[in-house]
Amino acid sequence: MKLLDKYILKKFLTAFFFTVLVLVMVICVIDFTEKNDDFLKHNLGVKQIMLEYYVNLFPYYANLLSPITVFIAVVFVTAQLAARTEIVAILASGVSFKRLLVPYIMGSTILAVITMGLTGWVIPYANKTRVDFERKYVKNPYHFKGRNVHIKIGPKSYAYMESYDNVNNVGYKFALETVEGTLLKRRMTAEAITWDSTKKAWRLTPQLVRIIDGPNEKLLTLPQRDTTLNLYPKDFASTYRLSETLTLPELNRYIQQKIDRGAADTQIYLSDKYERYAYPYAMFILTIIGVIMSARKSRAGVGGQIALGFVLAFVFIIFVILSRNFAQVGDLNPMLAAWIPSIVFTCIGLVLYRVVPR
Repeated sequence: MKLLDKYILKKFLTAFFFTVLVLVMVICVIDFTEKNDDFLKHNLGVKQIMLEYYVNLFPYYANLLSPITVFIAVVFVTAQLAARTEIVAILASGVSFKRLLVPYIMGSTILAVITMGLTGWVIPYANKTRVDFERKYVKNPYHFKGRNVHIKIGPKSYAYMESYDNVNNVGYKFALETVEGTLLKRRMTAEAITWDSTKKAWRLTPQLVRIIDGPNEKLLTLPQRDTTLNLYPKDFASTYRLSETLTLPELNRYIQQKIDRGAADTQIYLSDKYERYAYPYAMFILTIIGVIMSARKSRAGVGGQIALGFVLAFVFIIFVILSRNFAQVGDLNPMLAAWIPSIVFTCIGLVLYRVVPR
């Protein structure tokens, strides 16, 4: 690594971490003012608030803002170099613009690897504590509001509940159906099904069983009994920010479970999964765009270039939010939605590289 690479890389990484620190601290202060009433209502101490919540909130926002902070850091460092005519001197010494990009790409590679590790494994562990804290002290008590719930619990087995009480773990108007192909072979109904936490099993009220064999049908009645099913109270628990608390392997397993059960909200988790891969790549693109935009000395000065950097960074975030919403409602393929912001900004970067004077 040459002296020039070390010089630019050090400035880039220093600016990045400083920007992250400032932005996240500002957000945490705003967050505290919004949630202070909840903290007071539950009589929480400073130590509990800081250790259980804000220590775990910091890496979450640091990662969320990473594309913005990378872009702002690049624009800030490069605009300063251009303002002091250092870029002109570097290029005049025979260094090509492509070679000038090398330390920036090295820096974005380091940050991309760190981001991938954080989003895949570290931050989900921190989010488990943070989300649990929010459920206890910030959010209202959770009540399952689903009606006429259908869940696939086996290759040929489907469970149905008209409603479910997650406080007492009781399901009402329960039915268990066995379907082969498109034919209903067996249907068992019970007025209620209750989870027994000591036995780790479901207790069924008296059941009516209907067995269908071609044109023949058979009706049976069964007394109250306990049974095990591939169905658990956690399937009806709060899913508030659940995807954020899952490591990458856990998220993959959970998505497969959702697919096997034919769940309707699989798109949400697929979108989150693909975003974790798209974010590191976005750092490369935003880094290159930042250098191209700010490498030329501007009459607006460093402040004008930084302001433009903020605008473009927030445009990127708007693209991320919009594409995520489209994916979660099923209007857009989750993988495509996760990569649309990066694809759009890749095209912008190619255009800028060709037309902007360097």
